Amino acid sequence: MRGIHSSSKSIQFYLTSSYACSYLPEKRARSLVAAPSYLVTSQSYPALLENGFRRSGTFTYKPQCDQCQACMPIRLDTRRFSPSRSQRRTLKRFSHLQVYRRALAWQDDHYALYRQYQAARHSGSEMDNDDSSQYIDFLLTSHVNSYLLEFKDDAELVMVALVDEVPSGLSAVYTFFNPTISGLGTYGILWQAQYCQQKQLDWLYLGYWIEQSRKMAYKTQFTPYQLFSNGQWIAPVP
Repeated sequence: MRGIHSSSKSIQFYLTSSYACSYLPEKRARSLVAAPSYLVTSQSYPALLENGFRRSGTFTYKPQCDQCQACMPIRLDTRRFSPSRSQRRTLKRFSHLQVYRRALAWQDDHYALYRQYQAARHSGSEMDNDDSSQYIDFLLTSHVNSYLLEFKDDAELVMVALVDEVPSGLSAVYTFFNPTISGLGTYGILWQAQYCQQKQLDWLYLGYWIEQSRKMAYKTQFTPYQLFSNGQWIAPVP
């Protein structure tokens, strides 16, 4: 892949060594990483996102495994998106929530909710053990246009979504929420899709979708969507 220019310098790309896949048991994974990280800025990041990359803190990557292409970048076409009947019910159910845009800054209640979410959804995983410094590196460190969306039910914090905004849309980086309240994750995506429509942003990038992973199944419930394959975004054949 050619270098992407940022000012007078070019971003370069390298392959990591193989590591255990987080989604498919007994698989080994590798990532193509954009470096140096300080060159991944609001000017260069849109082109990376358009080419299937993803951001985690200052680490910008996309899967490039030796014998597997299961991870498919997926994005929602917000220009044509219309919520389904069940999604409309979810929108109505949570329409009373207040949403606030926040800078990437430490909040005690955010971290407490993050720990609650990880303990419920990823018990025993590496993320379940994230301390405050790992949380900051993962969610509060960015060289691009990023911010937090804070969802509250009166004074109670129920969900936080980290998003990156580029001229063509939003990238849903990570969302955590009160795990005892069903439907919040779906509402977070629906809210972001409607925000894109209001701001005339064409795409909501939803990260990677893996057909064999049950955890990823929810992403294709938001239609119409496109998948990035062989260097281009393609709408699946119905």
